[in-house]
Amino acid sequence: MAETVWLVRYQELMGLAGSRPAAAEDASGTDGKAVAYHRRMTYARDERTALCSLLDDLGPAAPTLCEGWSTRDLAAHLVIREHRPDAGGGLAGRGPLAGYTRRVQGKRAERTPFPRLVEILRQGPPRMSVFGLPGADELVNTVEFFVHHEDVRRAQPDWQPRMLDSGLADELWRRLRSARFFLRRVPVGLEFAREDAPAPSGGGQASPGHVRLTAKARTPVVTVIGPPAELTMWAMGRTSAAQVRFDGSPAAVQALASPAWRGRRTPN
Repeated sequence: MAETVWLVRYQELMGLAGSRPAAAEDASGTDGKAVAYHRRMTYARDERTALCSLLDDLGPAAPTLCEGWSTRDLAAHLVIREHRPDAGGGLAGRGPLAGYTRRVQGKRAERTPFPRLVEILRQGPPRMSVFGLPGADELVNTVEFFVHHEDVRRAQPDWQPRMLDSGLADELWRRLRSARFFLRRVPVGLEFAREDAPAPSGGGQASPGHVRLTAKARTPVVTVIGPPAELTMWAMGRTSAAQVRFDGSPAAVQALASPAWRGRRTPN
């Protein structure tokens, strides 16, 4: 119940971030009837659809960037995240409920045929769940499905960086503000610099406010530089697969590169 209230309040404060531009189809049809989830045009939906297609192609035993997880494990994780609220308390991989969540996920992976897992995932969140609230999918799943899509893509030997829609890149950049939560234990000051930021529509150079974001204000500071997709992957712990650069003193960069401050964390 508390999570439901939080999502509704967050939606009121932030708007339906993650939706495609106005040309995209609305969640309701012209006759006022609800549109099926797979027809809603949002970045969260696009990443979900692309991930499911990739899972279909690779099968259940392919590697992922999530340590110890195959594609079957990742699919089961995403399914229970939306369909088993009782297991939600242990999704971060820590705390007293982590063991219960692992057991639920393991049973789902073992007992559900992989094609069925992917199909459940493709259909979207249950309408009566927290994730089914209007706007909730866009708010909580845009980064989630982008990162897990890349978790599968980048674990394959022939992966190549992809060109992102500019709107998705902008959305990932905006969402980096919330990465402060995951980076609160960072031992140095931290700043993100977006190197692909376009110039303002009137011409000239982009202002510093458009290309830099402070994640933690302290000294010494390290600037992590890259396009929004790579900065997102780095912020979410995929440090070995993120194509970023660092600007700072050698000692500060070394402290930032240490895995100790992140702790043990299962991608959520």
